[in-house]
Amino acid sequence: MANSANKHVHDGALYNADLAPLPPEKRKWGAFEIFNVWNNDIQSLFGYSLAASLFITYGLNGWAVFAAIVIAGFFVMFLVNLTGKPSVKHGIPYPVMARVSMGVYGARFPALVRGIVAIFWYGVQTYFASTAVALLLNTSFGIEGGAEFLGMTAVGWLSYLIVCVFQVVLFMRGIDWVGKFLNWAGPMVYVVMIALCIVIWWKAGNGIFSALGAIFEGSEASDPRGPVAAFFAIVGTMIAYFAAVVINFGDFSRFVKTESAMKAGNFWGLPVSMAFFSFIALFVTAGTVVLFGEKLVNPADIVDRVDNVVLTLVAAITFFAATVGINLVANFIPPAYDIANLNPEKISAKMGGVITAVVAFFIGALWMPVISNIGITGFVDTLGAFLAPLYGILVADYYIVRRGKVSVDDLYSSDPSGPYFYGNGWNQKALAAFALAAVFSVATVWAPVLSQLSGYGWVIGAILGGVLHIGLMNNRVPSPKTA
Repeated sequence: MANSANKHVHDGALYNADLAPLPPEKRKWGAFEIFNVWNNDIQSLFGYSLAASLFITYGLNGWAVFAAIVIAGFFVMFLVNLTGKPSVKHGIPYPVMARVSMGVYGARFPALVRGIVAIFWYGVQTYFASTAVALLLNTSFGIEGGAEFLGMTAVGWLSYLIVCVFQVVLFMRGIDWVGKFLNWAGPMVYVVMIALCIVIWWKAGNGIFSALGAIFEGSEASDPRGPVAAFFAIVGTMIAYFAAVVINFGDFSRFVKTESAMKAGNFWGLPVSMAFFSFIALFVTAGTVVLFGEKLVNPADIVDRVDNVVLTLVAAITFFAATVGINLVANFIPPAYDIANLNPEKISAKMGGVITAVVAFFIGALWMPVISNIGITGFVDTLGAFLAPLYGILVADYYIVRRGKVSVDDLYSSDPSGPYFYGNGWNQKALAAFALAAVFSVATVWAPVLSQLSGYGWVIGAILGGVLHIGLMNNRVPSPKTA
């Protein structure tokens, strides 16, 4: 591990305590913590809404949708095992690992891109968490919404402010507090969701199985490309949902003791947890058809209509906790590191977190009147397609171009002869690969001429970014002095 006695002296513009390699004795996470990272991501209010909407918007056989979600879980598991391995080995976060392919200064660009996308997600997830707090306030004190502004009532705005402040306070307590919070919130969501299933079943009676059967039978696929294309579009959308975490998974895996613990947590937290949670979402959605005559996809709305005060209070607290938990690890901590990476001498991770919270406040406030008009699927696919080339470049560079060899000391050095300095600290070839791949992958979401590729934006962007990077680099890279 790097220190002042090493051959390279750390450049203050590239190094601070938050970005430094984490020594093995400070890595306290095991498989359970990684499992709960994914649990909270899947179990957030947005995650539930996405899973439920996929069952009813594509018109596919329910088993096909279920299979697509599980396949996506296995695929995401494979992807994060690749990006997590280097950080487990070296203890470095994503912004530092990105220097290998992008250059010691050029890595600021992908880190900034990842940070901007995370801030968008952070604002949106904050809004969704606030709906659980609003439900809690309405149930506890009988407070009605009040006048609306930008799509939110007075209670909605109060709830939104409560969530914003709570998240910043928890982040300031440090990663250990966040880990403990996740370990509590993840399992509790399952308890509440199972309880919600039982209550919905009890109220709906056996009629729930008819509604469930109707969803599993499906209808004529709404996707004009046909059922096969719709199936793979669902897989692509679910992968895109995890796109941000897939890229910077090193920000979490650096805290894990061993690579085997990381892989175990990824297995139980992704394909297994996604399968179980998706079935619960499907079962509860079927119950809403029987009870309310419509397919509801936001669990906060469902719990509100069930009219069970105890369940409502427990569910509101739990959904709030789960959504806040994943918001911190997936959408708050990464941009905090990314912003700190822009100027490590002057910006700490905590200051980066404050900047993240301020910008995200306005994004979340605009979810209802502006961003939500894009639609959940369009929103997820767009952000995923934009990030995908960064994943392809990082993985292709580490495993193919460099064959897994990294000099950690050189990642913190601005020595022009260093292997990651390239031209003035920027790898122009990697940036060109990103630009070309990102334009095409985002176009698959919005350009009518590429409508046949809609839903596949993340996969296309990742493959194209990796292939272009390999071709442009052509294996001509400076060899690190140590491996």
